[in-house]
Amino acid sequence: MPESRNVAGNAIEPLTIALVVDSVGNRGNGTSNSALQYAKELEREGHHVRLVGVGAPDYPVGIHHLPFISWLAAKQQMQFAEPDDAVFRRAFAGADVVHIYMPFKFGRHALTVARSMGIPVTAGFHLQPENVTYSAGPLRYIPGIPSLIYYLFDFWLYRHIGHIHAPSQMIARQLRAHGYRARLHVISNGYSSRFHAASTQTAETHDKNAEGAFRIIASGRLTHEKDHETLIRAVALSRHAAQIDLTICGTGPLQRHLRRLAKRLLPRPAHIGFQPNDEMPNLLRTADLLVHPSIVDIESLSVLEGIASGLVPVIADSPLSAASQFALTDSSVFPARNAKALARRIDWWIEHPQELAEWGPKYAQEAREKYALPQSVHRFVAMEREAIAGAQKTWQPAAPGRR
Repeated sequence: MPESRNVAGNAIEPLTIALVVDSVGNRGNGTSNSALQYAKELEREGHHVRLVGVGAPDYPVGIHHLPFISWLAAKQQMQFAEPDDAVFRRAFAGADVVHIYMPFKFGRHALTVARSMGIPVTAGFHLQPENVTYSAGPLRYIPGIPSLIYYLFDFWLYRHIGHIHAPSQMIARQLRAHGYRARLHVISNGYSSRFHAASTQTAETHDKNAEGAFRIIASGRLTHEKDHETLIRAVALSRHAAQIDLTICGTGPLQRHLRRLAKRLLPRPAHIGFQPNDEMPNLLRTADLLVHPSIVDIESLSVLEGIASGLVPVIADSPLSAASQFALTDSSVFPARNAKALARRIDWWIEHPQELAEWGPKYAQEAREKYALPQSVHRFVAMEREAIAGAQKTWQPAAPGRR
């Protein structure tokens, strides 16, 4: 393992970090995927990681079943974990810090156990309240519901935490606006080096214009807030609809609806459904354009992975989504929910292949310089060390010599 070093180049002790994630073993879930990527990179850099949750390799727990809610969550590749004191204590023994991903029963109980063991705790804010309301049918139309959920998340977990990982400036602003008082660390979830632009023409980077097809790809849960319906309608409105091959990668409660809509509106068959995560890098490199119509995003790992793969994005501009922060040109954004505007953007990129070829490498470079996973993990480790140092100062007068 490589040796961890500080900014002066001096060796420093690696950390032992327990990552508490309800659903560990499912790479179809964005939060789980991010946690697994962080764990792998942390270990590559010499730290010790203990994953705790459903599907964890060494510290697995059972599933916490909730009527209807668990069924709905499963359609979006998510499970709730059942707290287990014995597993928590075994996973946390000797750990330097515990990091919690979700504010539900599992994470809250992990906080209680870690505090009883005298271990510092940090948390990440990875679930936007609007993700909950958009999945709850008519609930999203009731004024004030998102603010209530922000309050509940804070009451349940975050007000008891001193350091919170916020994946974007947008969500950090939302947390401040809703009264969160912890120290916020804005750190991108980052993307894995598996996602990169092709450097040579290979079988995986075949002639993208073969048979005259223009390949558009989107990725995300098939739910209302991801708004893939607007993308399908935009492709139908495009002047070039007859040559567009559309792929939407994801699962969710709207899968059948979206397939029916695409079959009714589009002249070419659309590919809508789950794609294994390990197949995504090659799939992205065969596309021409990435479209992200989502209304709600804390950051959007799918956009990061797409631009890192050399794709030009077209991203919905929404006040509840941070994804438009990745746009480098006005031609890469459109007003959220506006299918006509999105169709115009798609047509522009199809009709300007030279610009498309020029902007792809610019986006890939932007991803490498600002959002590569090692950079994010370094900042994450700095947050954890800050939390540990603060906890040591607090504990020393009451328990001298404990650590």
